[in-house]
Amino acid sequence: MDPSFTAEQDEIRRTLRELLHKRSGPHELRAALDTPAGHDPALWTALADHLGLPGLALPEAYGGVGCPVADLALACEETGRTLAPSPLLATSVLAAPLILALGTEAQRTALLPRIAAGTLTATLAVPAPALTTALALTCGNDGDWAGGGRAGGIQARRVAGTWRLYGEATQVLDGHSAGLLLVAAHAGGYVRSRTLLFLVPAESEGLVRVRQTALDATRPQGHVQLRYVRAELLGSSDERSVPEDLALLGDRAAAVLACEAVGAADRALERTVEYVGQREQFGRVIGSFQAVQHRLADVYVRLQAARSAAYYAAWATGRDERVGALALAQALEALRTAAAEAIQLHGGIGFTWEHEAHLYFKRAAGDEFLFGPAHRLRAHAADRARLFTRREVTV
Repeated sequence: MDPSFTAEQDEIRRTLRELLHKRSGPHELRAALDTPAGHDPALWTALADHLGLPGLALPEAYGGVGCPVADLALACEETGRTLAPSPLLATSVLAAPLILALGTEAQRTALLPRIAAGTLTATLAVPAPALTTALALTCGNDGDWAGGGRAGGIQARRVAGTWRLYGEATQVLDGHSAGLLLVAAHAGGYVRSRTLLFLVPAESEGLVRVRQTALDATRPQGHVQLRYVRAELLGSSDERSVPEDLALLGDRAAAVLACEAVGAADRALERTVEYVGQREQFGRVIGSFQAVQHRLADVYVRLQAARSAAYYAAWATGRDERVGALALAQALEALRTAAAEAIQLHGGIGFTWEHEAHLYFKRAAGDEFLFGPAHRLRAHAADRARLFTRREVTV
């Protein structure tokens, strides 16, 4: 692994940081959270038009830039610094790779250029709280998490040659506003039980969507109900079950999320260092007290370790090495620690709604609910590596 950045990667990071500094400051962030979609459409258009961010990791044949996943992860590190709410995670990290990997040529040609241009947003809808299970981050995804059994989840049935979906999914990222839903549904009953993915446009009859109140308002989520909705199978055959494809997606998404969490932790630490260098107590700035310095030094060490792990995981996505979950666990812990110290060291102001320190803590807690927690990410990685399996040693 070459730890240095290419000229293109440096340019992406620099340009994106400048744009977000102008368009996604604290005031713009709060204004975006109060909109029905939970993000600023003008910012999303700017990210698409100026940087090609939605199609950064898509092939040029479908209107994308053709960069590796590592470049998208570095871009998400910058969006994580400002907690910029956008459809980037749901659209470009979760939905687009599945369409590229599993879709027919007609589906890819019809959908991916629109996603790359930023005119179509998409998301992955799975029954809650099964997102981390579907992506095989905290346990295997070979069970009936999509809706097996006699009730619950999302069921898919073929009626007169047409697929119909019935069920609901909650905590769907951008589920209330995305133009296209990739719905994971259980099909085949008991005899041919399997999980399939379906394309459901936002204007489909029988589709009901509302925005949910989420702990982390910077990650807008929706509640999706499907009432015998007509759907199109993703791919050309209903014989293929998709857990392995979702597991591969999960590792890549975890690497991207790890970089995003590192960016958020870096900004939280940066803001705290600025504050303790200005706040005075007993006639001295509190940053001069050794106890404060030690606490911030511990955060810095955690952050740098998490950054190294996140960069390695992003680099490894192109080499079939699955270490994203471990990097995500370390990054989430670093973000939680940095955000907690930010609140503590800001004193009374750190607990107020007007200050942004609490937004970083909510991002850490919200991501652990959606994709973790950290100890389960590590436990599943250990199980997958058979780390604690008893082995006979011959001498």
